[in-house]
Amino acid sequence: MFFSTKDTGPVADAVKKHWVDTRLPAGLRPYARLARWERPIGWWLLLWPCWWSAALAAIAAGNGWPNPWHMLLFFVGAVAMRGAGCTYNDIVDVDIDEQVERTRSRPIPAGQVTKTQAKIFLVLQALVGLIVLLQFNTFSIALGVVSLVPVAVYPFMKRITNWPQLFLGFAFSWGALMGWAAVFGELSLAPVLLYIGGIFWTIGYDTIYAHQDKEDDALVGVKSTARLFGDKTRPALIALYALASILFALAAALADAGPAAFAGILLGALHLGWQIVVIDIDDGEQCLELFRSNKIYGWILFAGFTVDALISWMFA
Repeated sequence: MFFSTKDTGPVADAVKKHWVDTRLPAGLRPYARLARWERPIGWWLLLWPCWWSAALAAIAAGNGWPNPWHMLLFFVGAVAMRGAGCTYNDIVDVDIDEQVERTRSRPIPAGQVTKTQAKIFLVLQALVGLIVLLQFNTFSIALGVVSLVPVAVYPFMKRITNWPQLFLGFAFSWGALMGWAAVFGELSLAPVLLYIGGIFWTIGYDTIYAHQDKEDDALVGVKSTARLFGDKTRPALIALYALASILFALAAALADAGPAAFAGILLGALHLGWQIVVIDIDDGEQCLELFRSNKIYGWILFAGFTVDALISWMFA
């Protein structure tokens, strides 16, 4: 039977009283938790590079706004592929999740679903992602297929390198290439710089996230930049976020962006600076909140790019 009927309760660090736990039938809840539907920050972080790239492409193409159809496709694709990625990650990491306090309540180690059920759910989500991908041009389809490589290797990196967050950046920032490719059918230096900047941003925010688990990670042998940086996390974040901001500005310049885009990047840099100033790496709850605040950062950059596209179009 595909649908689970065993619901032992929400995951430890899930959003409390979410619709997943209050409105979905009990048999569907473990699958929603596998896909992290009760934690939307993940698909926001996957979506932002797509939307930034779509907005940057609108500036370069002289359009007044990002393509609405592309925006919708990226949204659906981000939700589906983030869910598929989390499901795949949970299948691969079940032995680790069983040993970590924050993750042992996830559906597979908690016995809410079997590995076979999880694999079926993974395929269903991937099919949704494929349907979305096929709506784009041929170049974008090929580019999207290549993205499966960093997605596939990421879950194994925490076992062999202190830089698993780098490989998460490779996967989660891929949308910075896709938004541009969907408009132009090719890549240029601007989206590549946006992609590299996204990687530095991802390493930064996921380092903050990883500080929640550093004690358990040390016990089970899981590697992370949180453990690598340790007490030097603040200067590491300064470097990572500064590089991200510089690369975003260079990408905007190459796309012939105007003042509004650079204002967004500056305001975003101030938000990242606030994270650096207030962070307490030994306060897990605060680290989680700072990690989630990157949704706001995404809105700031996207607003700057979108307003700039509109202004440029109006006064063209």
